[in-house]
Amino acid sequence: MGARIERNARVVLDYTLRDVSGAIIDGSGSGDEPIVYVHGYGMIVPGLERALAGLEPGDTKEVLVAPEDAYGLRDPRLVVEVARAALPKPDDVRVGDEIVGQSPDGEEGILRVIEVAGDRVVLDGNHPLAGATLRYTVVIRAVGPASAAEIDEAAALSELDRTPKTLLN
Repeated sequence: MGARIERNARVVLDYTLRDVSGAIIDGSGSGDEPIVYVHGYGMIVPGLERALAGLEPGDTKEVLVAPEDAYGLRDPRLVVEVARAALPKPDDVRVGDEIVGQSPDGEEGILRVIEVAGDRVVLDGNHPLAGATLRYTVVIRAVGPASAAEIDEAAALSELDRTPKTLLN
C-alpha cells in the first residue's frame, strides 16, 4: 500500500475543472505541469481538499464541489458602479479588464470590469467562479511527505486571508 493523502503530504496531481454543464474551465492536462501542493493548508479549494483525503497515487476521482466549498456565493455588494474618470486609465477601459481596488479598511482586491457604459463602469469584486458548482476530475500522480520548508511555506500561506484562484491559491 502506498502513501495516502493526509495533512503534510506533498501531493502531485492532474486535474480537469468543468462547470455543471460539462464545459471545461481549466485543467493541468495536455502537457501542462501537474499541480503540486501540501495537503491540509487550504492551498486548493476546501471542498476538493477534503475529498482528496485518503487517496493514493494512481487513484482517479470525480468531485462535485458546491459554491460554499469552493469560491463562495456571489455577493451583490461586491458589484459597484463607478465613474470612468475614477479609474487609472479612463480612456482605455474594456470589459474583462482587471483593476486592483482598495476597500475603506485598506484591503486590496481584484475587480473585473463587467460593463462599460459611457462615463460609468461596473466593477465586480467576486471571484469569477463565485456561485458556481464545480466538477473536478483528478488523477493522483504522487503522494509523499512534504519537506519542512514546504510545510512552513504552506503554513505561512494558510495564514493569509485570500481568495483561491482556479484550483490553487
